[in-house]
Amino acid sequence: MTIDNQDLPALVKEVRRQLSLSQEDLARELGISFATVNRWENGQVKPSKLAKAQFDSFCAKMVRQGKLKLSGGKK
Repeated sequence: MTIDNQDLPALVKEVRRQLSLSQEDLARELGISFATVNRWENGQVKPSKLAKAQFDSFCAKMVRQGKLKLSGGKK
């Protein structure tokens, strides 16, 4: 799975919705700050390469576990 930066705000929100996670919960899972998740979701900043890789990995893991379903080929 790879993230298109234009779709990132919608993707972050959808991942949180499907997993019933708050921004704080997602931040904790990724090892980043709540403010960072908030800025991603509001389209204020793009993730660093490391953060993007962590988010990709987290989403892929949740998809494998059957906890997350992503459309548009983002698996």
